[in-house]
Amino acid sequence: MKIEESFLGTGWSFPPEFSSENKSVKTVSGIEDINQSLHILLNTKLGERVMLPNYGSSLSDFVFEGLNMSMRTYITDRVRMAILYHERRIELNKIDFDQTRIAQGEVHMIVHYTVRLTNSRGNMVYPFYINEGTELK
Repeated sequence: MKIEESFLGTGWSFPPEFSSENKSVKTVSGIEDINQSLHILLNTKLGERVMLPNYGSSLSDFVFEGLNMSMRTYITDRVRMAILYHERRIELNKIDFDQTRIAQGEVHMIVHYTVRLTNSRGNMVYPFYINEGTELK
């Protein structure tokens, strides 16, 4: 593990995975840990965690909304506040929306951030769409 990664933290991978050869839980560190933490934060509905009722962003509430400027601003504000309070390792730079696949019902939200301790930049692409019932396995 690099020194940079130990400063950024180490946590369980998400979803949790177990190694049969090491008989231990798989962990992630550094930027990967931050990206997985952001993914969990953005997928959690407000009130879903009993002990942390303000944790999450409830983005699933907006899946059927039209993505006009007002809605983009509202979603950006909701994500900004969630990151401000629950992911202190990063500073949010900006949020972009990639609507090139909107005809297929898919929008990607790109979260651009700077890691506070290392001043390195990163981004995470959050797929904002609904899995259709035809793709179930």
